[in-house]
Amino acid sequence: MTTPAPSPQTASPGAPPADSASPTPGEAPDGTPPAPTIVSLIASATEIVAGLGMADHLVGVSHECDWPPEVRDRPQLCQSKVDPTLPSDVIDRDVRALVRDGLSVYSVDVDGLQRIRPDVILTQDHCEVCAVSLRDVEDALCAIDLPDTRVCSLHPRTLADVRSDFLKVAEAIGRPEAGAELVARFDAALAHLESRTRDLTAPRVALVEWLAPPMVAGGWMPTLARIAGLTPVIVEDEIHFEEVDWGRIAEEDPEWVLVLPCGFNVDRSVAEMEVAGVAEGLRSIRAVREGRCRVLDGHSFLNRPSPRLVESAEILAAAVHADALPDLAERHAPWIRGWS
Repeated sequence: MTTPAPSPQTASPGAPPADSASPTPGEAPDGTPPAPTIVSLIASATEIVAGLGMADHLVGVSHECDWPPEVRDRPQLCQSKVDPTLPSDVIDRDVRALVRDGLSVYSVDVDGLQRIRPDVILTQDHCEVCAVSLRDVEDALCAIDLPDTRVCSLHPRTLADVRSDFLKVAEAIGRPEAGAELVARFDAALAHLESRTRDLTAPRVALVEWLAPPMVAGGWMPTLARIAGLTPVIVEDEIHFEEVDWGRIAEEDPEWVLVLPCGFNVDRSVAEMEVAGVAEGLRSIRAVREGRCRVLDGHSFLNRPSPRLVESAEILAAAVHADALPDLAERHAPWIRGWS
């Protein structure tokens, strides 16, 4: 399911400045070197490229790249070996089996890369189960003849890493000034949100990033939660995610439970939450029984380390602080749903 675009009431920091227009392929902006052709094999990198005003130069993307909408018709150069429509526990089992056997979770279209011959390939080396990895790309390049293609690999663990990756992509595609501008817009937007939540009570919140088995989000998510006026529980740092059981979350007794599975939109998450075992586990938590559980879009937001983490932070804030932030609650209503 394709989720709706953010409300036009606010400009995303991932969007280029209003007075700038993206160049057409093969045509460089005044005073800049010719723009390279780009293949992005990770959705967050595609969104970074768009935030740099260079989406027109994307000549290939991953199977998960769906933002901005105009990239959806670009050649898809990788696929998952695991069926994403399977239940959460089966996805987890199949991914673990591939990793245990030393196999990649994704396949790269080697022939497509050879045909397109991009100047730059964007990938990541943070998580081999989340997206095409650096190893996948290196293996693909060993099989074809692309001696001049440059590979830029991202490693987003913390919010600071996400900012660094904006600059890394900008440098790789020859637009360092655009990278600095993107970081400035990103930081300003997050600072504005933090100024609105600073004086609010920060309730204790469990950020559930996977359902079977249950996992609590780490990485950039605890920092993003604090910006949104929340206090993350169980995982409080930016280093790790943690697999737990429902009893552990119930014992922690959070005031709110936010469910945001990686790769799942709201409808898909709600369907998974009704599965036996998951539903009982969630309802063992007092906050869920008392109506303080919200399901968020973990596909388009929250789990993609891109400029749209600003909207992700706003969604976190709107889910819990709807009365104090009615404009955000209205703007992001399509991506927030109650569940009990």
